[in-house]
Amino acid sequence: MARSFAQLARNAEQSSRSVQVPKQAVEKPSLEIHTLGNQALRKSAKRISKVDETVRDLAREMLRSMYTANGIGLAAPQVGVHKQLLVIDLDPENAATPPLVLINPEISSFGVGIETYEEGCLSIPGVYLHVVRPSVVEVTYRCEMGRPQRIKADGLLARCIQHEMDHLNGVLFVDRVTDELSLNEGLKEKGFDRNHVKSIR
Repeated sequence: MARSFAQLARNAEQSSRSVQVPKQAVEKPSLEIHTLGNQALRKSAKRISKVDETVRDLAREMLRSMYTANGIGLAAPQVGVHKQLLVIDLDPENAATPPLVLINPEISSFGVGIETYEEGCLSIPGVYLHVVRPSVVEVTYRCEMGRPQRIKADGLLARCIQHEMDHLNGVLFVDRVTDELSLNEGLKEKGFDRNHVKSIR
């Protein structure tokens, strides 16, 4: 997910520092972020059966790509790896705040409220559009050490988790945009093909 947000939601503290990398751009990240139109973004991700150093290495490389692109969230399918792995950092300017790593995340419940907020995506750079989502989610996942975790997220963290989890199912945020005029104009302005959107109604 794109955009820079200042505050990490309070329930993100479960993440340890074992996968932290410098929060700065690197000259050439090892993982390329695919953009709208690449079919890799439309494939469903598979569960990770064993959380080991290979998975942690993948998380580190994803973080390097995310920080280089000035993002706050990245899902493995965005870099062509079809595994259920997300990295999120809502406080990229603060070196002391560890990122959140979610392996095999599942939403166990949604709050009753919904809200509309502008979203962007590293796979559709420069396009920012409003999306309606539940404002609160409860999520179960495994951390980078393989331990089961459960968090109740609200606000920006809840939105970012839902946005990144969509990628695990081959769904992009533009698929959820209901304002056709804004969608068409936003994509055209940045040179993206509207035919690559698979609208969810």
